[in-house]
Amino acid sequence: MHLPRPLRPRTVASAHCDLPCGVYDPAQARIEAESIKAISEKYQASDDPEFRTRSLLIKEQRAELVKHHLWVLWTDYFKAPHFEKYPQLHGLFNEATKLAGAGGAKGAADPAVAEQLLGKIEEISKIFWETKQS
Repeated sequence: MHLPRPLRPRTVASAHCDLPCGVYDPAQARIEAESIKAISEKYQASDDPEFRTRSLLIKEQRAELVKHHLWVLWTDYFKAPHFEKYPQLHGLFNEATKLAGAGGAKGAADPAVAEQLLGKIEEISKIFWETKQS
């Protein structure tokens, strides 16, 4: 269905939120991943079943936030010229989101997995800041 001409938008914009602010930063994903690592360490150190249950729930929420923030960067910030200049970028995002997902930090309370996730986010961050200098 087509809108009548007077109702069609004149300008189309897109961003990671409803308001095209253009603000992107991999720090959002890093902070959530740091939280996952800290929660995993506390989970491993505790034998309190209620605390451990709460830890897992919060860790899983943080893992979803990591994936969200990475996907926003991957799909909204980075453009074709970035992927041409940094051919490893797609692989880094794929590896990072999988490390945040059910087969990684979301599904396990292993600080080593969270550390691997932080490493991938750091690699993405380095590329991100290089692109901001261009």
